[in-house]
Amino acid sequence: MTEREDRQDINDLLLRYATGIDRRDWPLFRTVFTEDCVLDYGDIGKWNGVGAVTEFMEAVHAPAGHTMHRMSNHVVTVDGDRAQARTYVDAFVMSADNASGVNAVGFYDDDLLRTGDGWRIANRVFTSVRVVVVSNP
Repeated sequence: MTEREDRQDINDLLLRYATGIDRRDWPLFRTVFTEDCVLDYGDIGKWNGVGAVTEFMEAVHAPAGHTMHRMSNHVVTVDGDRAQARTYVDAFVMSADNASGVNAVGFYDDDLLRTGDGWRIANRVFTSVRVVVVSNP
């Protein structure tokens, strides 16, 4: 694969994360991470392993209404079978009645590995920039 193809595959992977959450497609979500991934979302939580983070995300989003995770400004550096990525995230997680919710803005710093199943996130650190409670008029 060319470096451009690798970067495109990684961008697709990063969008798959958002799609998995917003569609509550947990099998799809699991394809984003290595089995032994390490994730640090600061005050939100820390997880070791794809099972642990999937269980958390499923529980947190089960009672939610609409969610929308927008991923942008992907900066990807590929070095053989390893890569690093920084991605901005702007996420809305609404309550079940869609009358109120939370808007979290920040960025992900990811270490990725090329696996037999394609690129996967092995390590992720989320940096929160702003969290605001929102309500619909």
